[in-house]
Amino acid sequence: MKRISIYDSTLRDGAQAQGISYSVEDKIKIVQRLDALGVDFIEAGNPGSNPKDLEFFERVKALSLRRSRLIAFGSTRKVGVDVAGDGNVLSLLRAGTAAIAIFGKSWDYQVTDILRTSLAENLLMIGDTIRYLKQQGREVVFDAEHFFDGYKANAGYALQTLEAAAAGADCLCLCDTNGGTFPREIFDITRTVKERFTTVIGIHCHNDGEMAVANSIMAVQAGATQVQGTINGIGERCGNANLCSIIPNLQLKLGYECVAVESLEQLTTVARAVSDIANMPHSEKAAYVGNDAFAHKGGMHIDAVVKNPASYEHINPEQVGNSRRLLMSEVAGRSTLMTRINAVDPTLGKDAPETRKIIDRLKELEHEGYQFETAESSFELVVRKLLGKYRPFFELKEFKVIVNEPSVNGVNSLAMIKISVGEQEEITAAEGDGPVNALDKAVRKALERFYPEIGEIRLTDYKVRVLDSDKASAARVRVLIESTDHRENWTTIGVSTDVIDASWRALVDSIEYKLMREQERRS
Repeated sequence: MKRISIYDSTLRDGAQAQGISYSVEDKIKIVQRLDALGVDFIEAGNPGSNPKDLEFFERVKALSLRRSRLIAFGSTRKVGVDVAGDGNVLSLLRAGTAAIAIFGKSWDYQVTDILRTSLAENLLMIGDTIRYLKQQGREVVFDAEHFFDGYKANAGYALQTLEAAAAGADCLCLCDTNGGTFPREIFDITRTVKERFTTVIGIHCHNDGEMAVANSIMAVQAGATQVQGTINGIGERCGNANLCSIIPNLQLKLGYECVAVESLEQLTTVARAVSDIANMPHSEKAAYVGNDAFAHKGGMHIDAVVKNPASYEHINPEQVGNSRRLLMSEVAGRSTLMTRINAVDPTLGKDAPETRKIIDRLKELEHEGYQFETAESSFELVVRKLLGKYRPFFELKEFKVIVNEPSVNGVNSLAMIKISVGEQEEITAAEGDGPVNALDKAVRKALERFYPEIGEIRLTDYKVRVLDSDKASAARVRVLIESTDHRENWTTIGVSTDVIDASWRALVDSIEYKLMREQERRS
C-alpha cells in the first residue's frame, strides 16, 4: 500500500475556530490522543505568536511520543529583515521541534496588495527562510498559502514560489486557503505540480465550499503524499479538511496506508475526546465517527442490517471504533424491538405475553411524548422494569425547588430533597444555577455516601423540546439528558407538563443506569 503522511493541525488551525481556546493542559491531552491515533505530524502552534504556545513547547518536551512528531509553525522572514535576526524565525528554532512548517505567499495579489512588497522580495523571503532553517538541521514543510487561487491568477509566479522553496524544503504543501476550489481543479493543478517537482507534495484544504475532504482525496489521487487537516474538521470560518473522514476514506476505501489498523479503531474515541476537550458539541451526523453514522431507524432497514450489515452499512463500524445502533421508534418494526428486548432477556419470543406487554407499554409512552431512538438507556430501564429484572437503587420521598431572582454569583436556585435507600433516609439541600442544576447537585449529594461512583457521572448535554406548543406554558415538554463516566455514554428521557419533573425523570434514569452498570461490572 502507498503510504500517506497524516499532518494534523487541530492545535493550530483548529484553535482558530470560533469558540475554541485551548489551555496548555488541553493541548497536551490532544497531543497524547493524536499520538495514540498515529498521525505523523502534530502542528502544535506558533511559538512566536503568544506566551501560551511558548509554555506549551517547553512542557511538551517531557512527553515521550510513540509515533508522532511535533512541528512548530510560523511565517517566512519579514520584508527587508535578515533571516538570522528575525524574531519569529528564531522562536521557531527555540521551540526545539525537529520539524518546522513555514508558510509563504503564492498568490501575486497577496504579495503586492497584502504584504505590500515586490514579487522578487517574496521569493527571497521564502528561499532565505527555508535555507536558514535547513542549515540549523530542521526538517521543513513549506505551506504555499493561497496556492490554488494564485495558480489560477498567475500560474507562472505560483510555481516560482514553489521553486524558491524546493531548494531546501522537504515537502511542498499546496494550500486551498480560501476553500473555494473545485475537486477537478485540485486534481489537475496538483498533478501539474507533481510532474514538475521531485519533492514530496502535500495538500491543505479549507471547507468553505463543503469540498475539503473531496479536494484532499483528489489531491492524493493526483500524487500528493501528505495530507493536512484537523480532527472533526474544526477550523476558522467553515473549518478545515476533516481527518476523521479523510483517513478512513483513504485507508479503507482506496487502499492507502495512513495509520496502523489498530490505531484506526481509536478514531471515534479520539474524535469525541477532541470535541470534549474543545468544549464543543460532537456532530452526531459526522461520517464514520458520529453517533448516527451507523444508526438505523426504518423497520425494513433494520431487518436487512440484522440479516447482513452490508445491506445498509458501507463499512464495519468497528473498523473506526464506532458501533451499530438500532433505534427504537414508531417506524421501527417488531424485529427491531425484539433485538433490543432480547439484549435484556434472550429467552423471550416475539409472541410471548411479556413481549406484548412491553410493546403495548412502549406505544403508551410514545403517545405521551417519549421517543426512545436516542434515549436507549431509558428504553432498557423500561424493559427491565416490565420484566421484573430491575431493582430501584433509591426512592424519592419528596423534593422542593426554590428560585430566587436576581441571581447572585451565578446561583439562583435552591433544591431540597428527601430520599431513601433501603431503610435509610437522607435529606440534603444544594444551590445551583437554575432549578435543574440545583436538583442535580442535591440528589448527588444525597446519594454519594451510599454510591460513591455517582461522582463519576458528568452531564454532557441537556435538551428540552416543547411537544404541544398550542397549550403555551401548560404544554408537555420532553427532556433529554446525555451523560458520561468516561467509559460509556448514555442518554435518558423524561416527559411531563412540568419541566422540572421531566428533568427529574431523565436525571433519575441517568443515575440508575450508571448504578445498574456498576452492579453488573461487579457481579
